[in-house]
Amino acid sequence: MINTYKMLCLSVFNVTKYDAEAANDFMGDLASRLNFQHLQGKIQITADALPLYVKAVEVNLGGFVDFAQLHKIYGKGNANDNRKYSPPECIGTTKKVVWGDPDPVHISTSYVERQNLTMRMHMRRFTRLTNAFSKKMDNHCYAIALHFVYYNFVKVHKTLRVTPAMAAGLTKRFWTLEDLVNFAD
Repeated sequence: MINTYKMLCLSVFNVTKYDAEAANDFMGDLASRLNFQHLQGKIQITADALPLYVKAVEVNLGGFVDFAQLHKIYGKGNANDNRKYSPPECIGTTKKVVWGDPDPVHISTSYVERQNLTMRMHMRRFTRLTNAFSKKMDNHCYAIALHFVYYNFVKVHKTLRVTPAMAAGLTKRFWTLEDLVNFAD
């Protein structure tokens, strides 16, 4: 049997509270964007160990996905540690299959963690201890939306050699910044 693994390369985001309702809304939005009839096999989802994802994935994606959680184990920081604004060192992880048959090799949150780092590096408003933060929620959401449209439609990714939108079949050509501005109109 040939095991094929296909990454969803298009980035999605949601700006909201960090609670069960938000998780349910996010997974519902994801489910509405997937065409399950055209998928070959199940998709695999990995979440961190936050329990609210279990119900949200179950309600919205149920039997259509293989679902696992990755729990990160952190060491205890010591009093001499000068990392005031950083979490303690991650000393290990445990993988938990919630349901289905997720491929253990692909139980990982690395892609979303990398996406979060890219977002922090591209938008200084996510950097701690700066004055670049958003004072209005609307402006914050607009900045994030602009980042993701640029990231998905304009920026050529080295590993893909095209934009994520092209790889996903949403567009057949490279977008320019002018296209992006015209799209906003």
